[in-house]
Amino acid sequence: MISLEDMEDMCSLTRAEIAQVAAHEHVTEEAAVAEIERLMHQHGGPQKLNLMLCQDIRAALHADDLPEARRLFALLRGYLAAHPEAVRGAPPD
Repeated sequence: MISLEDMEDMCSLTRAEIAQVAAHEHVTEEAAVAEIERLMHQHGGPQKLNLMLCQDIRAALHADDLPEARRLFALLRGYLAAHPEAVRGAPPD
């Protein structure tokens, strides 16, 4: 049986990014890994993950939770640095 740690190690995203996608989608981290890997190999999928993070930042700002918005912004910057194809307007693969 593959453990969560094995799944996270094989995923294209960091553990923090996986946890955030799981929280955004209200699913387990195992389900988030499966969804992430599906999206990362789908046309426009990386941009959808970018949008999820942007939505979470917006929600944190609307809730006046500046520390959470900063944490999420740092997560977004790391994601975009590692996956430039996720930038909105980037040419698809």
